[in-house]
Amino acid sequence: MTRPEPQFEFAMTITINLGQAHWVKPTAYGSTRAGVYLTDGTVEGPDIKGIVIPGSGADWPWVRPDGVIDFDARYMLKTDDDAVIYLQNRGYRWGPPEIMAAMARREPVPEGSYYMRAAPKFEAPEGKYSWLNKYVFVGVAEKTPAGNMIHYYKVL
Repeated sequence: MTRPEPQFEFAMTITINLGQAHWVKPTAYGSTRAGVYLTDGTVEGPDIKGIVIPGSGADWPWVRPDGVIDFDARYMLKTDDDAVIYLQNRGYRWGPPEIMAAMARREPVPEGSYYMRAAPKFEAPEGKYSWLNKYVFVGVAEKTPAGNMIHYYKVL
């Protein structure tokens, strides 16, 4: 018996620039939590183009005791034709301690030296962007000195 294999189709790249992190450490749970507010960004794909609305959200990373960053980012997009789209992005980032420390200092690190994946959920208005409400997406992320660049793929 064969199992169905998922197929992926590139949907968009979202680039976000992040402000200063505000840390709660340690928390009562023996871990660390932060609020990292976004400053701005862009979204670009075959069927969507626009900006990340400046100041529309933040990332709330939880640094677990095992060093894995469990992130929960929420912010809004505005397309070139003025549609507003809400995005919640959950995922994980982890890697060797020296790579994680370099990223925390906002230094560039080699591609493939860490794991950073996302599972977004969109809330888009009906019409041109309603496809965002109907598919599961996965994101392959890159940590940049200024923030994150996440390449999203529609699971077909």
